[in-house]
Amino acid sequence: MIHFQDVTKYYDTNTALKNITLSFEKGEMAFITGPSGAGKTTLLRLIYAAELPDSGKITIAQWETDKLDGSTIPLLRRNTGIVFQDFRLLFNKNVFDNVALSLRVRNISEKETKDEVLAALRMVNLRHKTDAFPSSLSGGEQQRVVIARAIVGDPTILLADEPTGNLDPDTATGIMNIFKEINARGTTALIATHNRELFKNTGKRVIKIDGGAMTGEEKG
Repeated sequence: MIHFQDVTKYYDTNTALKNITLSFEKGEMAFITGPSGAGKTTLLRLIYAAELPDSGKITIAQWETDKLDGSTIPLLRRNTGIVFQDFRLLFNKNVFDNVALSLRVRNISEKETKDEVLAALRMVNLRHKTDAFPSSLSGGEQQRVVIARAIVGDPTILLADEPTGNLDPDTATGIMNIFKEINARGTTALIATHNRELFKNTGKRVIKIDGGAMTGEEKG
């Protein structure tokens, strides 16, 4: 499903990732861990083609990222849901419109958009907040809106970058349960985190990165 072969990425003179060879299977849930600045975010950005590698090859399903162009990058991203660390919600739009945005830019009909958005909000237990604005929500509720936005339209890949970094332990547990449910439906889920509690006793693959290099792999 996702394959990295000898991938290296530089930012100016700094090596963000070096010689990464790694694969994730369709429907897998896995964790990418390491300290701040280890390269976790860069790895995720390479998967949805926000960045391209300086050397090596990345294949995502049927796409080779170095061969993507302006017409095919959107196709890749339509199949990829992203949970950003800094939320990136639009505070001048309500919950419904934040989640609907990705469908509307694809010219999905309003009826289908409504059905998809409400289904996503039900999954994260926010159906009752459709008309609320982000400023009125707690941090945990805002994060659940971000997840709903990421999963609306049933992407085949879900990427989450430090999804519980600013949340209390109980809220973080609830967020992880949502990810497990999404994964159980067949979505490939990759979660970047420095918090070992998130993958402890999960039985899932944990990829360890430090200084841009893959330093090991273990079971959570």
